[in-house]
Amino acid sequence: MRFRVDRDVLADAVTWTARSLPTRPPVPVLAGVRIEADSTGTIQLSSFDYEVSARSQIPADVAEPGTVLVSGRLLAEISRALPDKPVDVVLDGTKVVVTCGASRFTLLTMPVEDYPSLPVMPATAGTVDGDELTHAVAQVSVAASRDDTLPLLTGVRVEIEGEKVTLLATDRYRLALRELTWKPSAPDISTVALVRARTLSDAAKSLGSAGSVTVALSTGAGVDLIGFEAGGRQTTSLLVDGDYPAVRRLFPDETPIHAIVSTHALAEAAKRVALVAERNTPIRLAFTQGQVVLDAGQGDDAQASEALEATLVGDDITVAFNPQFLLDGLGALDTTFVRLSFTHPNKPVEFTGQESLEGDDKQEYRYLLVPIRFAS
Repeated sequence: MRFRVDRDVLADAVTWTARSLPTRPPVPVLAGVRIEADSTGTIQLSSFDYEVSARSQIPADVAEPGTVLVSGRLLAEISRALPDKPVDVVLDGTKVVVTCGASRFTLLTMPVEDYPSLPVMPATAGTVDGDELTHAVAQVSVAASRDDTLPLLTGVRVEIEGEKVTLLATDRYRLALRELTWKPSAPDISTVALVRARTLSDAAKSLGSAGSVTVALSTGAGVDLIGFEAGGRQTTSLLVDGDYPAVRRLFPDETPIHAIVSTHALAEAAKRVALVAERNTPIRLAFTQGQVVLDAGQGDDAQASEALEATLVGDDITVAFNPQFLLDGLGALDTTFVRLSFTHPNKPVEFTGQESLEGDDKQEYRYLLVPIRFAS
C-alpha cells in the first residue's frame, strides 16, 4: 500500500473517524482505524466498536492499493501535528511509514483480518437540513439523562410520521420536545427509533455543516440500526432497546397562568442569582403583575435577589427551579421572549419561545421543567 494525500484532508478524516474509538477496547483491534486505499484514487477510513461505526472517504494519489489497521488515536495525533505539506503513507512489512516534509513516523500495524466487518448502511429513510438537525438535537439532548444505569433515558426518541419528525428526551426532571420537517423517501413513513443522545449529538454536530444529511433506518427483523450520511462520511449506531415512557401526556392540556419575560435578561439574572445557590438548592421565581423577582440563599447563607420586567396573565405565582436545569431550558430557546406556562406551583412548568410580547408562543420547541418544592 502506498499513497499521497493532502495533510489537512487526512487530519480531518482521521480525527472524525477516530472520535468514537473506545478508550478501553474489549479487544485491541477495536482501537484501530482501518485504512483502505483503492486503485480508483480514494481512501476509506473506518472505525467500529460493535455499537457505533464510522466511515470517511477522501481523495488521494494511490500508487499501490492495499488495506492496513493502525492505532486510530495515535494516527489522529500524528496527522494533526504534521507540517502543512503533502503526506506519504507507505506499508513497509508490518509497519506503516508516514512521511511529511522532514517528519517521519513509523506505526505498528494490527492484524487487519481480525477486524470485525462493519455494518451495512440501512435503507434511506429521508433527508433533513443539516443546520436544522444540529440545532434541534442540541435543543432536545440537554434533557436526556447522563445516568447509564437508566439506559432508556440516555436516548432521544425519534418519532417519524410522514414529513414530520419529533424528537423527545427526558431525565425525569425535565422533558424536551422538538418538531421539525424533513423529506421522507416514502410519504407514508411511520416509525419510531430510540437513539443514544451522545451518538445523535455527535452525528448532528459533525455532519450538520455538510448541508443535507441522509438518515437511514433499519427496524423490525434483525438488528435495529440508524445511519447518517453527509459529505463523504457515514456513521451507524445500534438503537437503544426498550419501551420509552409515554412522556407526551406530561404536557398540560391547559395552563391558566402564564408569564412572558425577555429570554436573555432572565438567563443573565438567573446566572447571577445562582452564584449564591449552594449545590442542589433552588432559585425561586416570584411572578407578580409587571415583574418577576429571582432570589436564592436563605438564613445565615449568602443571599441574592434581582427583579426583572415580566408580563403576567393570571394569578401571582412563585416557583423554584434547579438553577442549571432552568439555564439549560433558556439556553435552548432561540427567541427574544420566553413564555412560562403554569398550572400549579408544584406542577411542571412549560417553557416555549415567542418573538414579541403580544404574539403567540411557538410550539415546535417545548421544555417542561419540574419545580423544586420549597418551604414557604
